[in-house]
Parts: sequence; C-alpha cells; structure tokens
Amino acid sequence: MNYREAYEKLDKIGQTQILRYYDTLSAEEQQALLTQIDETDFSVIDYISQGEHGAEKGVISPLECMELPEIEAHKDEFTAIGLDAIAHSRVGAVLLAGGMGTRLGSDNPKGMYNIGLTHEVFIFQRLIENTMDVIRAANAAAGRDDIWIPFYIMTSEKNNDATIAFFEEKDYFGYNKDFVHFFKQDMAPATDRNGKVYLESKSRIATSPNGNAGWFKSLVNAGLLDGVHEQGIEYLNIFAVDNVLQRIADPAFVGACIERDVEVGAKVVAKAAPDEAIGVMCLEDGRPSIVEYYEMTDEIMHAKNDKGEPAYRFGVILNYLFKVSALEDILSKSLPMHVVEKKIPCLDENGELIKPDKPNGYKFEQLVLDMIHQLASCLPYEVVREKEFAPIKNKTGIDSVESARELCKLNGIEL
Repeated sequence: MNYREAYEKLDKIGQTQILRYYDTLSAEEQQALLTQIDETDFSVIDYISQGEHGAEKGVISPLECMELPEIEAHKDEFTAIGLDAIAHSRVGAVLLAGGMGTRLGSDNPKGMYNIGLTHEVFIFQRLIENTMDVIRAANAAAGRDDIWIPFYIMTSEKNNDATIAFFEEKDYFGYNKDFVHFFKQDMAPATDRNGKVYLESKSRIATSPNGNAGWFKSLVNAGLLDGVHEQGIEYLNIFAVDNVLQRIADPAFVGACIERDVEVGAKVVAKAAPDEAIGVMCLEDGRPSIVEYYEMTDEIMHAKNDKGEPAYRFGVILNYLFKVSALEDILSKSLPMHVVEKKIPCLDENGELIKPDKPNGYKFEQLVLDMIHQLASCLPYEVVREKEFAPIKNKTGIDSVESARELCKLNGIEL
C-alpha cells in the first residue's frame, strides 16, 4: 500500500488523522504505518453505535453439567477414549498467550512470569509440564514413545518475538519443538468515544487484541489450518495462559466429549459464592451460552434447581474442547462485537504520549462465549477447583501469584 491508497482508505471512513505525522517519519516508519493501515480492519468502529452492551441476552435457563460423581464412575472409559484419540493425533492444544505481565509488575509476556520460590518456575513451564504428563500417559497406554500433542501458541504483536525467543532459550521446556507452532492474534483499532482511531506513536495506530474469540480466525489467517487437517486433528483444546494448574488435553475430558458427541466441552468449577466474579454455563434461547459475572441478576444468582441446589453454580475457567468441524462452521457466521470502555495509552493533540488513569475510549472484542452460543451442543464438565483452577490475575490477594503458589504447593508442585 502506498500513501495515496492509504489516504483514500482512511478518507472514506473519516480517519485521515492517522496520517497527520506521516511527513515527519523515517522511510522505515512510513512503510510500517502504511502496512498497518493496509492490514487493519476498521469496520469494527461501526459497532460503537450499538453501545457497550451490544445485543441483549435471550431467555436464560440452566444447562445440565457432568458432575464429579458421574465423571468418577466413568473415568476409566473416558480416559481410554481420550488417550486413544491423542495417540491417533486427533487432539491439538491451543494456548492463548497474547497478554503481558503488566498487572504482575512485569514488562515481559505474562507466560514468562516466574512463580518459583526456591528455583525458577515459569507460567509457560507449568503449562508445558502439565501437557507432558498427558503425553507420558498416552505413550505408556499405547506402548510407544513418539506421541506428541500438536501445541499452538497464540501470541500478540506486542509479545510474539519475546515469547518465541523465551521458548528457544528454555529449549521448549523439553517439548518436541517440531510440534510447537506460534501465531499472532489479529488486532483491532482502539478509538476515542467519538470513534476516532488513536495513535500510540507517530508511526503506529493504537490497537488491542480482538478478543478471545479471535483465536481460531487468527490461526486460520496464519496458514495453520491446512496443517491441522493434514495431521488429522479433530478437536482443539483452548486454554488461557494464567491458570497454572489446568490440565491440558485431559484424556478423561476429551473422552467424555467424544463419548457424548458434543461440539464443545467446557471445564467448569463449583462457584465459591453466588456472586463470585466468574461466568456460568447456561442455555440462552435453548442454545449453549455463558452469562458473564457482570451480567448476572439476583434472580440468576439465587435460582434453584429441582434438587434445591443453585441452578447456575458452575463457573467456566476458559478451558474448552472444540470440534474443528464446528469451528469451521463458525467462520462463516457473524459473531457479536463487544465495545469495551478502556484506558488507552495514546498521543495527545500535541503529539505527546499520555497514559490515562481512567477510561478514555473503546476497544473492540469478540468473545468465546459467542462462539459457544453458535453451537448446538455443549458439555459442561466439572473439575476439582483446588486441583485445576489457580488463575494468576494479580500480584497479591484473590486470584494472584500468592494464591496460585499456595495451590501449587497443595498439589505437590515444588516451587
């Protein structure tokens, strides 16, 4: 894209302010900005008119969960099915790792954060070690030593190079690097409240990741879908970087989803309290969905089922098993866009970088819950909270480095 083409593209949508410093840039900076303009999808800005909340929720009703007693009763059967699927390369893992460790006081990718006390234990390392446990089990069950789970790592433009360099420096923590694939998440422009796109520098548009529903489209755009098909992968287990206890490609979970023939499985935990800040599985207008914690009414929080138990007591932990065929169907559908008010570092009218202390504009995101709502069937699958849910959102307090360390020690993990 040249300057004239970029100007015409921006002029049509009223965003020519993006080029206001163009003449002051070096040739390299100019080309970088033109490339970013060419690659940016500005159509998301049109969603500002719908407001922050987007489409209204439909009729909410409970979705039956496979609870711990049922799982335990069928654990051997589910595990055997899952291990066989893994042995035949039907299962891949997708780590959503585009975030930075800013809230933990780190300028590095979040997965590089060290939670160790007596020796180094990185978040990325914990996730690889959890996956290696499954790989060893699959090889033992099949009497082989060559089984690996294809491992896809979604980075962002801000942390991609550092993430790849870190894995190479650590020799992939013992994982077979031939089975590890990195790809960058697509980005969306960030705007002020009037829909004008911000600049984060004189040569760069302010952007943010396009939400956790963007992972599959980003994987496809990176050219990795052909490899998924060539390897015969039928299921992709996606999970967030910050839960250091979660089991990845968990054979029993995989087996239960295959046995029930669902389009998506969702690991869930029993909520600690009705108002805990965690989304819950449900049906919305008869289809699988998630009610986010900030959308929950008193009626939903305190509803009871026929057994007198809370009807919406299982919270999602962002660990899902999707059928690849279902994901490909979703690609052809239009997902809702969420307009989210955020604090956006940007250039002021004098060209100086400011870091606001309160929200000053909008970011645009598509969410996994909207992917799930496109599907016909979902299996909520309960896991033991203390064994599989140790999220690291903060440095101290609830869902923190501190709480995750205590849970790791409780599960016999040396830090």
